[in-house]
Amino acid sequence: MGIEKLHLEDALEDSPQTRSLLSVFEKDAMTLKKYTTGLHNCCQRIMKAQNELCAATQSLSQHLRDFEIQKFPLESDDSVLSSTLKQFSSYLDDVSSIQQVLSAQFSETMMYPLSRFLQADLEEVTTLCEMYQIASNEHDSAMNRYMRLPKKKESERQKSEYNEELYLMRKKFHQTSLHYYSSLNALQYKRKCSLLEPVMGYLHAQRAFFQMGQDAVGKKEIEDFLNNISTSVQGVQQELQTETKKTVELIDSLEQQSAHLYHAEPMVDMPYIPPNTTLTQKAGYLFLRRGKHFHVPGPIGKQLIATKWERCFFFTVGGNLMSQARDEVISTNTKKLAGSLVLDLNEPGVLAEPHESDDRRFVFQIVSPKNKRNVVLQAENEREKDEWICTLNNIVRESGYVKGKGGGPQAKPKERTSSSSSMSKPGSGSVSPDQASISRRINPFDQSANEVLDTLDSAIDNSTFVESFVVRFLGSMEVTTDRGEKLVHETMRQIMAARAIHNVFKMTESRLVVSSEAMRLIDPATNTLRTTFALADISFWAAHPENTRLFGFITRTKPPGATNSTFSCHVFECNISAEEICQAIGTATKLAFQALMQRKLPPGVGKEKKAMEKIQQVKTREKNILLQNIQQLEDAPEDEEDSLHNLPLSPDGKYLVLTAADESEDGMESGDLSQPMEKLTVESMQQPISDSFDTEDVEPESEA
Repeated sequence: MGIEKLHLEDALEDSPQTRSLLSVFEKDAMTLKKYTTGLHNCCQRIMKAQNELCAATQSLSQHLRDFEIQKFPLESDDSVLSSTLKQFSSYLDDVSSIQQVLSAQFSETMMYPLSRFLQADLEEVTTLCEMYQIASNEHDSAMNRYMRLPKKKESERQKSEYNEELYLMRKKFHQTSLHYYSSLNALQYKRKCSLLEPVMGYLHAQRAFFQMGQDAVGKKEIEDFLNNISTSVQGVQQELQTETKKTVELIDSLEQQSAHLYHAEPMVDMPYIPPNTTLTQKAGYLFLRRGKHFHVPGPIGKQLIATKWERCFFFTVGGNLMSQARDEVISTNTKKLAGSLVLDLNEPGVLAEPHESDDRRFVFQIVSPKNKRNVVLQAENEREKDEWICTLNNIVRESGYVKGKGGGPQAKPKERTSSSSSMSKPGSGSVSPDQASISRRINPFDQSANEVLDTLDSAIDNSTFVESFVVRFLGSMEVTTDRGEKLVHETMRQIMAARAIHNVFKMTESRLVVSSEAMRLIDPATNTLRTTFALADISFWAAHPENTRLFGFITRTKPPGATNSTFSCHVFECNISAEEICQAIGTATKLAFQALMQRKLPPGVGKEKKAMEKIQQVKTREKNILLQNIQQLEDAPEDEEDSLHNLPLSPDGKYLVLTAADESEDGMESGDLSQPMEKLTVESMQQPISDSFDTEDVEPESEA
């Protein structure tokens, strides 16, 4: 079917049929302009969406890279998740660059042709339509004026003017009509090109985009990476499902076990649970009574005391009663546990007993005669009150003080010395069994660096090196390798963070005995061995770089039947500088290694070495005597030369013959040469010792 056209030959005639056909073309042009404007808006939305997609992809990539600079308290610095997200960000950068190329292609192949059609062609038709209407109106006006001319001859001039005006207006109208008709005719062809080019450009850009995406993202490397990550995610999801199932079961179990704890005071129909009177450690929430003085103004001043009860978390550690507010946390600077000291239970005369209060139930008090202070506390129920009273009195009893009696005799602490011989010999550093059986509680908040328990195990009496330290165990954690200072520091950080998160304040106090044979942890109260670490199993040790009281060491363990060894890092807190303990461990391992190398020498190597050293001493001694004699001969005066010539010489004149008296005097001067030279020969030597003296130094054999 052919394309409809306006006949340019009919433009000047401007017949009604031409006008009717022109109106159809004008209506079509207006509809096309409206439709094209809507198409332009759709393409513009695609362009904006593509630009937004590029910006969003770049933002996502940057956000994934920012994960490694976030300080997650529970995420390690070398986390696998951090490296994986970083790898993902690199792939997203490639995708973002391809999306930018697609956005540029959209702008060139889709938006530019459509914008050009709207601004150049359709706007031109609109402008020509307006000009056509103006020219038509002007032509009609000129025609009317010309047709109204009278028949008088006097109006010839006017006729000529109107005729000229009509000529110009008709020419203008004809020219405008020709341009207008031709634009409307051309628009019928342009509509097909202008409407198809944007869509065609869009599809070409998408094809190029998908091709570039396939080349960039469809690599074998990315496929393997995604498969590994998918497998890992599926494994984590399975672990999550298993953990969720365990958690649900644990929640159900805890709810059943804690049913009797929901009531502050047990109900009548609940079974009776007696208080545990043997506890030596306890923690929980109590209400503390505080008093505040108010002055009442007036002629006679009065003091009023108002009481206030505050709910705090109380716990016992190191023979002390501590309290902690709910929002109190571990100090990030000092790495010390939060909490404030309420009362030192090691002081003489401390006693916990029930207390009658007018407005409260389940109240008890702790009396400290030394400080003249009473701490009044309130528990939730009678059982909690009795347990707290028994626990506090048990701690007081363990400290050595009993009400009505003075403090029992305690072993006097001995200063720790760095000398290995003073602690290895019997009687120099050991204490009697009576003294060792007496336990002594150390206050960690008031403790000098030399307060250590010096009862030593009988198993280390024969060690060449022994040092003892008071330590408190903080925790252990399995590690991946057997050495590394950063590994020890990271383990310390994780253990301290775990203790803070779970509110673990209890620390087991022990005596660490470092000897040239092993490291032992001994219970200072009962002098019993808790555990032993062989020096051969200790692979690395280090102190904390900031907190000088923390140190840790790594041990290796190989279970029976296992092919690979496992490694664990143990973290302790001490009262002195941790560097001293690390130096002691280093000295002990060095001595143990030297002893091991000495034991591995062949049976005769040691004796041969000593014999060679003694022979070398004899040869050096004789060489020095000969040099002294030569010096004396050079310094002798001329009147003694005759007497020197009379000395007995050997038949060949090379040697001086010594008498028996000279030999005896020589033997007296060299006390260590009293044995004959024949007895100092080494059995393993194949050649006899030469009588001549060599001026070169003879070095002894080095130990293995």
